Amino acid sequence: MWDQILQFVITGTTVGLTYALVALGFAIIYNASDVVNFAQGEFVMIGAMSAIFLASGEQGLPLPLALTGAVLITAAIGMLLQRFAIAPARGASVVTTIIITIGASIFLRGIALLVWGKDIHALPHFSGETPIRIGEATLLPQNLWVMGGAGVMVLGVHYFFNHTAPGKAILACSCNRTAAHLVGINVGLMLLVAYGLSALLGAAAGILVAPITFSSYDAGVMLGLKGFSAAILGGMGNPMGAVAGGLLLGLIESLAAGLISSGYKDAIGFIILLLVLFLRPSGLFGKASAERV
Repeated sequence: MWDQILQFVITGTTVGLTYALVALGFAIIYNASDVVNFAQGEFVMIGAMSAIFLASGEQGLPLPLALTGAVLITAAIGMLLQRFAIAPARGASVVTTIIITIGASIFLRGIALLVWGKDIHALPHFSGETPIRIGEATLLPQNLWVMGGAGVMVLGVHYFFNHTAPGKAILACSCNRTAAHLVGINVGLMLLVAYGLSALLGAAAGILVAPITFSSYDAGVMLGLKGFSAAILGGMGNPMGAVAGGLLLGLIESLAAGLISSGYKDAIGFIILLLVLFLRPSGLFGKASAERV
């Protein structure tokens, strides 16, 4: 029994950290521009599919170069989205910006369908597929890549926002764009950086998990919804809360699938999300009320 629970925890941690990276992307864009970017899931898909495409075939790039290229391509798409879809709608209502990001999501998914088709694709495991045994539980080397990679990126984002000038500038824009502009911060450039960083995190999540779950043109739909749920669960305006929400959601889903039924996995996660919204709308780690000045 305990070995089974350990296996569920390992699986839930891997999935939860993937959700955490997606949720972190949601939180970064929301903090920087007050926009809920429903194209975040497509960044995950584009990162994974680009890496698979660049690494495949006889003339494929070495895996490290393919992964780097995929991340850069996805970050560029994120910045293009901000420049040509979000920036022109500056001052529009929340509903309008949400519709724009949903439209961008559908557009990117359609392009991916045209480029890569409907087939399911796989990315090679980074360091082999020989499982590591922990008691009766097993752990793939790729699980360690997901855990380690996600941990490094979360720490990197924390350092970026707390110890670098561009990170602090983005935080200043999130507090008051007018004041940030008056003190010499290029608000437009900071928003571009925020979208690029968000897309980079989504691409990294897709690349890390692709060897385990495979990928296709529509793989970002559910990951985007789960990442959004994790961001809400942890507190939309709190990046580290979004990370905790992703990890918690992954563990809950895995334990529910293993101990109750895999058929209820998604339903239980969303039910818990609804309960949190009813009981604490700001999320588990969000502030009960906030006012920007």
